[in-house]
Amino acid sequence: MRMMEINIESILERIRDVSIGVVGDFCLDAYKFLDFSASETSIETGLPTKPVRDFRFSLGGAGNVAANLASLGVGRDSCEGGVYAIGVIGDDAYGREMELLMQKSGIDTRHLYVQPDLWDTHVYMKMYDGDEEVERFDFGLFNIQQEETRSKLIDALKMVTPTFDALIINQQLAKGLHTEEFRRELSDIIRQNPGTIFITDSRNYNCDFKGTIRKLNDKEAAALCFPGKDDVHLEKKETVNFMATELYSRWGKPVILTRGDCGCLVCTGEGIHEIPGLHITSRIDIVGAGDSMLAGLTAALAAGEYPHIAAMFGNFTAGVTVQKLRQTGTAVPEEIRSIGTDPDFRYNPEIAAAPRNADYLQKSDGSGDSEIEIIENPPFRNTDNPSRRYTHAIFDHDGTISVLRQGWEHVMESTMMEIILDKHFKTAGDKEYQRINGIVREFIEKTTGIQTLSQMRSLVQLVKECGYAERVRNEHEYKSIYNERLMEMVDERIRNFQSGEQNIADYTIKKAVDFLQMLRNRGLMLYLASGTDQSDVEREARLLGYSDMFNGGIYGAVGRVEHEPKKVVLQQIISDIQKKGKAEAAGSCNILTFGDGPVELRETRKRGGFAIGVASDEIRRHGFNQKKRERLVLAGAHLIIPDFSQMDILESYLFGGG
Repeated sequence: MRMMEINIESILERIRDVSIGVVGDFCLDAYKFLDFSASETSIETGLPTKPVRDFRFSLGGAGNVAANLASLGVGRDSCEGGVYAIGVIGDDAYGREMELLMQKSGIDTRHLYVQPDLWDTHVYMKMYDGDEEVERFDFGLFNIQQEETRSKLIDALKMVTPTFDALIINQQLAKGLHTEEFRRELSDIIRQNPGTIFITDSRNYNCDFKGTIRKLNDKEAAALCFPGKDDVHLEKKETVNFMATELYSRWGKPVILTRGDCGCLVCTGEGIHEIPGLHITSRIDIVGAGDSMLAGLTAALAAGEYPHIAAMFGNFTAGVTVQKLRQTGTAVPEEIRSIGTDPDFRYNPEIAAAPRNADYLQKSDGSGDSEIEIIENPPFRNTDNPSRRYTHAIFDHDGTISVLRQGWEHVMESTMMEIILDKHFKTAGDKEYQRINGIVREFIEKTTGIQTLSQMRSLVQLVKECGYAERVRNEHEYKSIYNERLMEMVDERIRNFQSGEQNIADYTIKKAVDFLQMLRNRGLMLYLASGTDQSDVEREARLLGYSDMFNGGIYGAVGRVEHEPKKVVLQQIISDIQKKGKAEAAGSCNILTFGDGPVELRETRKRGGFAIGVASDEIRRHGFNQKKRERLVLAGAHLIIPDFSQMDILESYLFGGG
């Protein structure tokens, strides 16, 4: 989906005038954070106590859906609009806390009824030991809905549903609001209000709510489409496409099938729309993500958006809240703008996960497959039209051309571990050390390709979250520590090169320099863009002898997080193309980008250029690195190459003649 299809500002403005009701299982999430440093042995039981350092509540279930609607600004500008809760709570402290939280959020609770007997407010009591949820206590699993309560709820729904732009039906408890009798009467209300949008998110009763849009996840869909089968291949696109199509044919209303970090599918009478997942570099907590997605989706539908646009908006809402750790988070408009204005997507997850199913270009002599993997065909090729030719090429440096910095990940990993654990680096227990190490490795994997200063800014937050360091330094100080260690390794390699002990072939990807020369001979303007500091990338390209090939310039980091070299170069090229009027029809499709990191490929993909991932084995300097391959496919690569050794085949594919 092209980003110009969704106008976030317009949606945020229009949802301020809508009215949305939420009927369902209202829950309370109670978070307890343990600190065993104050534990003692109970005199009465002889067992160790579990001291609680922090204790807080947030809305869960239908309550979290309503809270997200309110935080997005639903009904904020309308006298008659707003967010309405229709449900039941117990006559207990938890119910009163829930109602208070709703009212503080601006949710209308006049139809949130108290059942004094046989009903406990549903609470998820979550206990954390550090980052790990160690156990959970659930309240309200044995509730019995009384006739008087059901009658009040149905009467309220009959009265207020005609006033809603949309009504969300939430069901997640087997013994909650949605008894058989209640579902039957609610179905009557749905039939009687054709002017209201109804959307259902139900764990157990999806088939009962006829006439509603359904939002469900891939596992719930599999249970409906393949009952009793537990080996459904949910990673396969054909499987999820079949499920979405099958459920739409059953229900006759749009189906939104969510797939976690793979995004979602939207099936309507017009077919299937695939909404890609978001690439999020920070740590995530998926609790409540489905509620946030549902809230964003419904708000946009109520504002008049098409289902696939609404699903994209819901995706952004969930993308905000998953970054809020150890809480059932909500998203505000400014956060939606931030994540949705220039989002990073995850492309082709099925292909990324299955290299055995790869498609390759044929060798020029027809003797079999080359090593060049086709993910998607380019916007154009093999044409004599000057406006449909590649005219500019951008190259990442480290891992794409040069291997002077091979092993930087290990240097960064060890540096970050020492910074985070501080004085506890040698004394931390194995379990805790491995936990922190897992966080660090995941972080490096997610942030590969961005400038070092941005990585160090995120390190500041990791240091704060882990809580071991006595002093938290700023990103510039951490970058200085890392760079000093990295440059010890790089400078040693440069000395080996300058002494003649090793040559350019030892420090470049196979045939990379030859490929640069071929592009120059074809008249392309070449650019080098790197997250490495400007002075360092210039020095290293000059030492290795190919800096003069980049007639478009060399761009590196300049010590400002907001200055992302790869974005700057792409924007400059597009601006130059437009000014010169070279490719009015093709636009940025004239751009080729080569890189072994996700940033340059994603940025090129956003702008309509052709992205070529270099999944290089930096130790051997040729052949595939499968870990890189997966990362680059997800970043939106159209082609994947291991190196430039088969440059004749690649040249023919890109420029014609074969």
